[in-house]
Amino acid sequence: MTEPAAPSRYLEFDRAAWSHLRAATPLTLEQPELDRLRGINDRIDMDEVTTVYLPLSRLLNLYVSATQDLHKVSATFLGTIAPKVPYVIGIAGSVAVGKSTFARILQALLAQWPDHPKVDLITTDGFLYPNAVLEERGLMNRKGFPESYDTRALLDVLRRIKSGDPAVEAPVYSHVVYDIVPDEKVVVRSPDIVIIEGLNVLQTRSGAPEFVSDYFDFSIYVDADEPDIEHWYVERFLALRASVFQDPNSFFRFYAELSDAEAVATARRIWRDINGLNLSENIAPTRDRASLVVHKTADHRVDHVQLLRL
Repeated sequence: MTEPAAPSRYLEFDRAAWSHLRAATPLTLEQPELDRLRGINDRIDMDEVTTVYLPLSRLLNLYVSATQDLHKVSATFLGTIAPKVPYVIGIAGSVAVGKSTFARILQALLAQWPDHPKVDLITTDGFLYPNAVLEERGLMNRKGFPESYDTRALLDVLRRIKSGDPAVEAPVYSHVVYDIVPDEKVVVRSPDIVIIEGLNVLQTRSGAPEFVSDYFDFSIYVDADEPDIEHWYVERFLALRASVFQDPNSFFRFYAELSDAEAVATARRIWRDINGLNLSENIAPTRDRASLVVHKTADHRVDHVQLLRL
């Protein structure tokens, strides 16, 4: 006799069912802004925003409102004034899967809701160790792996944000020079929502007594089949070769002179030795820790969504 399947921790939605959950949520994003928010090779159109992002925006608005009410109840019990504590959303996923674009679009939509108009975005790239430190430790070819991040600094920033600190600074990373920008900071000033976007934000091997995800109220994993992500990575590499890599200040200026065949071979080697390895060893295993998983198909469109049961 066949054993019954174990119940899933997630509620499953196909594209049509998820889209239906938009209800009457208005579309507040216009085409010029979507063009600005879209990544270098992301193919997200207004239909994708309407079908996938608006239901998520509605869900998160309900969650944020409920959390704000909970803070008020707690303050009433304690006889204090409710402090402003930001709602923190983590977004994880592979290199080239489109999580940065996902984060920017979600930020723009959430900021249109009346109860939480200030939404800040922090990328964990800013918490990579400077190149000088990575070179000293022999980690330049491990950039993006857990050991290449100053996790304690990231935890300190999250701790201060969640304690209601009115101004919290975070370091800035430049993808042109491929390094931390000295003396440049992004400042988070009393936001209603903070989005933390990065490769390994759901990992549990920080070596510290707490994890980055301990500070998340909600987390999202942007998923896709690895062959599709590798293809997108190669496409992005070719697009960067014709744009950002042409900048004289680019760390990867030498890639700009590669032929098409050389560029494709180089991108596939980098994927195999670094990004694909990081995905299989450190990123994909965190998928089932997310509150929500969105799966993208080869054409970049989300085909199904999984929402963690409460």
